[in-house]
Amino acid sequence: MKRKFSSTLTIILLSALILFFASSCDQLVEKPTDFVGPDNFFTTPAQIESAFTASMDVLFGGWTFYDWYGYPEIFEMDDQVYGGDLVIGDDFGSGCWQKHFRAISFINPAIKALNAGQVTGISQEKADELMAQAKFLRGWNYFMLVRYYGGVPLIEETTDATRDDIPRASVAEVYDLIVNDLLFATQHLPVKWGEENKARPAADAAKTLLAKVYITMAGFPLNETSNYAKARDMAKQVIDAGNYWLVPDVEDVFEMENTYGPEFMWCFHNSEEEYVIEPQIWLPGEMAGGWGDTRCEKRWGEAFPEEPRKHAYLLLEDPWFGTGTTYLEWGGSTPYVRKYLYDSPENMEKNVSYQSMPILRYADALLLFAEAENQVNGPTQAACDAVNQIVNRATGGVPNPDDPLFTTSMTKEEFDEAIIQQRSWELCFEYDRWFDIQRKRILDKVTDPEFLQNYSIEDYLLPIPQKDLRLNKALVQNPGYTSP
Repeated sequence: MKRKFSSTLTIILLSALILFFASSCDQLVEKPTDFVGPDNFFTTPAQIESAFTASMDVLFGGWTFYDWYGYPEIFEMDDQVYGGDLVIGDDFGSGCWQKHFRAISFINPAIKALNAGQVTGISQEKADELMAQAKFLRGWNYFMLVRYYGGVPLIEETTDATRDDIPRASVAEVYDLIVNDLLFATQHLPVKWGEENKARPAADAAKTLLAKVYITMAGFPLNETSNYAKARDMAKQVIDAGNYWLVPDVEDVFEMENTYGPEFMWCFHNSEEEYVIEPQIWLPGEMAGGWGDTRCEKRWGEAFPEEPRKHAYLLLEDPWFGTGTTYLEWGGSTPYVRKYLYDSPENMEKNVSYQSMPILRYADALLLFAEAENQVNGPTQAACDAVNQIVNRATGGVPNPDDPLFTTSMTKEEFDEAIIQQRSWELCFEYDRWFDIQRKRILDKVTDPEFLQNYSIEDYLLPIPQKDLRLNKALVQNPGYTSP
């Protein structure tokens, strides 16, 4: 969804109105009847959409969370990001908790207004379309939360969020909300948006996200394997629809002209009107004054198969500035992330990048289908055909023994292990790897041997933040962490 300054202005104006009335209350004899608050603000589609913009800005706006901050706070626990040692403090991930619940707090009043018929002058179809966007966003936020923390408090549109004591819902209850929200989104989001709204998630994005929800429910911690068939069927709908497809050349996947397709299904839109953060976070100090904040785990990067995809997704040498150096000569001697460095060298020299960040790609739909189909029927030709589209693009069509094609002669277990590895390569640095590690329970298998002594079964969940435990006495801490 495209960010607009108007949404921020709306929030500022609303805050100003609240402050005005609060400071003037001793001068008013009668009760004001035109007070603007959350219960009567959302009366137009534009006001509803401002809530969506605000919720995304909390998570992806400049120097917020998923634009960069989430990497060192959360994802260094996987085997891709440098610096992870599985030493998890009692307040690790508190920013993630705060940001997602704040995003939800923007969305719920919009849902409440739509349920109340507060938005006037629109058709039922338009109202359903707005509701579908709201529920898509809420479902995605809760999906992130339940995988990080397990059961969390369910704050819905009718919940009194000012209460001190709101207990954690069970994991199953959180997934019930997520599935219901996303099912509504799959039914009421348009197949395609018009040019002016092309950054918004369409129905296939909701189906791909729901397929990911189902495949997660089939693994840890619910282990409801019947959901594999649901994941397969939902991903197959996306594949059969033909609205998205793989960019043929792997070198072009993250080129800026492909931000809105054919492969990107939903991304955080970045533009010249409002860019997120400086690209220097992804660059080594030897290039464009890079800060070197986020780079690959060396052993993972060096184990990545030598193929065109490796050079398209990882920064292994200086391709722009003519220094002729490789990562072995950079400070730290580790590869960096190239996926977010497809803007021009001139922009990067100016500390500017307009590249958008993917949240859902069509490649994920293919991988989800292949994994789920194998779990239901074994390594069928359909499962092989889906994932081999990605393998053939990765290798440039050149057979690679380190990244071989999938075949029906593989065992079910071999296929499953290979598909998870394929996800690690294809979706690297797209906030996905940790969740695959978690649902497949393989953290002890992929952890750097140097830090394996720090591994615990309790590492699969993050701690509930200490501040929230103090303020909400109904919250219970996750095992392995302390309470205040």
